Amino acid sequence: MRAVEFQEYGGPEVLRLVQAGEPEPGPGQVSIDAAWAGVNFADIKARAEGYRVASLPYRPGLEVSGRVRAVGEGVEGLTIGQEVAALVDGGGYAEVVLAEAAAVFPLPGGLDLRTAATLPTVLPTAYGLIHEVGRLRAGESVLVHSAAGGIGTVAGQLARAAGAGAVYGVASTGAKAEYALQYGYDQVFPTETFDEDVRSATGGRGVDLILDPVGGDTLRRGLDALAVFGRLVSFGNAGGQQPWQVGQPDLYALGRTVAGFSILALAQTAPQVVRTLTERALRTVADGTVTLPVTAEFPLADAAGAHRLVGSRTSTGKLLLRIGD
Repeated sequence: MRAVEFQEYGGPEVLRLVQAGEPEPGPGQVSIDAAWAGVNFADIKARAEGYRVASLPYRPGLEVSGRVRAVGEGVEGLTIGQEVAALVDGGGYAEVVLAEAAAVFPLPGGLDLRTAATLPTVLPTAYGLIHEVGRLRAGESVLVHSAAGGIGTVAGQLARAAGAGAVYGVASTGAKAEYALQYGYDQVFPTETFDEDVRSATGGRGVDLILDPVGGDTLRRGLDALAVFGRLVSFGNAGGQQPWQVGQPDLYALGRTVAGFSILALAQTAPQVVRTLTERALRTVADGTVTLPVTAEFPLADAAGAHRLVGSRTSTGKLLLRIGD
């Protein structure tokens, strides 16, 4: 089978198309004939700096869609040929992908394989941020960083559907801001002035919930833009800065809360929780609450092109690799 791997860390050029053996499922696993694979910022970090890489060579890819090829011992509820989406711990950039059965999800009726490849990381992450960790209540205000990205576009829609009183976003360019406004946002602020803009938009009150994948100084500025009893959920460190330490004195005066969330970490520690979360999130696509925009696709052989686009920080929505020719 064909697969994309890298044997050293570096730029997109280290990605290589290789021939590899087809994996066989062990107990509790399935193999999938992949049709599409999602491209995530975590893949770029893995290639560039070894994020979540245990050893080399390494095959990126955290989410795929396709058809079940084979099932391992003890697997129930999944059958050969069934159309599925799966969250995987690496290995998604390949024609045949191995997955734990607990992280494989039969597709609801009407959901095509191309759209399904956008689901396994983005949808449960956004759903968990809004409903579980962020606990957004009707009438509250929310601010979402990277509003034009995959998670941002879904989070805006989920916040609107949850009855948020105001949905604000943050984007790095005017073009990204215009794009994000299609997905539930009332206003989208520039990265450089978001904290001032939030205070202006809310009459100095601040927002009830902030979702932050950037970290560093952005997190610190966000904390100052929270309302009394406001919550900030950190779900990444895309800015690459040293993690900013939040101390009790930063929180005491206004009763603020800081929480963390990672769907990949949770999948390792509490896979059944992730399964339940994903099943709930899938219903929002099946009932039309959420649409998942695919803005670019690349053939598997040009995974480097997809990485260049994500790394340019100009992409919006979701990027996919087309596994079949």
